[in-house]
Amino acid sequence: MTEQVMQRVAAYERRFNVLFEEYFDTLSARLDIPSFSRFTPDCVELLRDVSLRGGKRFRVVVLNEAARLVTDEPVEGLDAAALSIELLHISGLVHDDIIDDGPVRRGGPSTYYAYRERFPEHPRTAIGLTVLAGDLALAMSLQVLLEAKAPVAVRQAMVEVQTRAAADTFMGQIIDVERDFMTAPDEDVLHRVADYKSARYSILAPLQLGLLAAGEQSFLFEKDLRDYARLFGISETMRDDYLDLFGEAASLGKQTGTDIRDGKHSYTVNALLAAVDGLERRTVEAALGDSSCTPETIAAIREIGERHGVADRMRTDMRHYAQQASAVAAGWRPRWREEAVTFFEQLPLWSVERAR
Repeated sequence: MTEQVMQRVAAYERRFNVLFEEYFDTLSARLDIPSFSRFTPDCVELLRDVSLRGGKRFRVVVLNEAARLVTDEPVEGLDAAALSIELLHISGLVHDDIIDDGPVRRGGPSTYYAYRERFPEHPRTAIGLTVLAGDLALAMSLQVLLEAKAPVAVRQAMVEVQTRAAADTFMGQIIDVERDFMTAPDEDVLHRVADYKSARYSILAPLQLGLLAAGEQSFLFEKDLRDYARLFGISETMRDDYLDLFGEAASLGKQTGTDIRDGKHSYTVNALLAAVDGLERRTVEAALGDSSCTPETIAAIREIGERHGVADRMRTDMRHYAQQASAVAAGWRPRWREEAVTFFEQLPLWSVERAR
């Protein structure tokens, strides 16, 4: 990525962070919260906290660059679309932390653990309120689109995109849980989890929303957009799985080996089990799903993976899918603006290499 592009990306992030804060500043008045309720404002505050605490705003960048495929002029409705995709993301994160029993999110307590602290004697209440917080974020993500400053037909099309993205994401969560009950999920299962759980709402939906806001009929290019999102999403999921074992905790900001401790059949775990046997396989299998697995054991498994070429194969595979996604984007050149096409052509390749 050129310095000019990185400055543009940073500007998107800064502008959106201000927009997100302004949105939450006025949210309570727009929600018509019952005057007696203490729990509802508390829920809104917890959503605000996790929303404004950080995040890479990757989806906001994809959204804005998708609009630039059509025009470099200001686009009406883009702010509402940006709020919508990030609120849908927050909804997923809140629910994820229940599923994974995650205590920390973005450097602070997860919404689930914040509720557990508020209601230590009422664990079902903590779970219930966390579920409802995630549900509220989903409803908010659709509401902002209905109120967008855009033609009615565009608003309707954007709501349809986000509704479909939400449904796909929930199905992705379901098959992600199901995958970990399989003894040896095949590559197609792993690809489908990556597509449904991540690619469709993180890449495909922002692409579609950006094009729609800019006046383009995104459904005319459905196959190209889906192919790009799927290939890029597979590459990104492989990269995340790779870094979970072979990354450096200092640069990641979290401990490695989470997927092994959680018993997840990720791309990396599957590759490990396929590459080893005997004592080494028993070492991996014994650690899989052991929440008390020590850093020393994770380091030993990492060394096993490196010795058997698993790390090298993972890097090769993620580059392969990134290159395929890049090739799909290159085919957009006759249709859309060169500058933005080049961005999407380079993005998967850049993403594979970052933080490594």
